[in-house]
Amino acid sequence: MNIFTKYSIELAKQKDYLDQLFSVYPLSPDSIREINKDIWHDIEEYYKSYNNVELFKSLLNLKLFPIKDSYVSFFKHEKSAVEMNPLTINRICGRVRELGLDKLYKRCTQPKEANRQIGPLFTNWLNSGTLGCLPIEEDAFLNAKDFAILKGTDQSLKEFAHKY
Repeated sequence: MNIFTKYSIELAKQKDYLDQLFSVYPLSPDSIREINKDIWHDIEEYYKSYNNVELFKSLLNLKLFPIKDSYVSFFKHEKSAVEMNPLTINRICGRVRELGLDKLYKRCTQPKEANRQIGPLFTNWLNSGTLGCLPIEEDAFLNAKDFAILKGTDQSLKEFAHKY
């Protein structure tokens, strides 16, 4: 068995495993997303005046779209398609209007889901030096005699793993 796999299993058996895990992945489930006041003002105006096209465009400017709809990501990438698809925009905005303004605001400011926060946290933890060393470049890593951590992007680390 790989030494790190064995170490991970032993670590998971410890009573304070979740406390230790939290030091690597310090999630903040209650931090709401901020909304630019000008954007929210526009959203309220377009909502009240039933201007679905402008309402939809304003909602696209938020970090979190208030409803789940598979077409939203297409419109985020292809904003010019908004005016060319009025039936789809009206359908989506109809669902948005069903929420009411208060619930719409709550949906737009929901905290990130835990699984969406994890991404950079492990790398940040590695870069903190908690393990007693910092990540090093490939040349130094290949010549290291002791424990070492390879520095790199996800892609470069993947390529290194395939190469060696």
